[in-house]
Amino acid sequence: MFSQAALNASLNGLSAVLLAGGYAAIRNGKRDVHKAFMIAAFVVSSVFLASYLIYHYRVGPVVFQGQGWIRPVYFVLLGTHMVLAVVIVPMILITLRRAWREQFDKHRLIARWTLPLWFYVSVTGVIVYFMVYQIYASH
Repeated sequence: MFSQAALNASLNGLSAVLLAGGYAAIRNGKRDVHKAFMIAAFVVSSVFLASYLIYHYRVGPVVFQGQGWIRPVYFVLLGTHMVLAVVIVPMILITLRRAWREQFDKHRLIARWTLPLWFYVSVTGVIVYFMVYQIYASH
């Protein structure tokens, strides 16, 4: 059965794919394609955030079961993911607002930081899911 946690990881993964597509499009001068990818990434990330908050409201905290050397690796990954997940939200909103207002010089300045951080948060969200729910899950 496909769980809500798996749905959340899938939304994170899809967001990463859309971000990569948006990056490729803008590097190739395809502004309209870039815009479509980035709006889609924003929508998917927003759906993820709502789903994630609902899931953890219902389930509460989930404990990582891994032991040994993987525990500090997991917690460093989780810590950077969580901190950047909080930081990235206003950055995304500012980046999108600047594009919406056609302030492309200002948009580019912040997008150079927003895109890689947003991508990192999306990808590490998928990795955290696999570590918690697949690889080290107690069955």
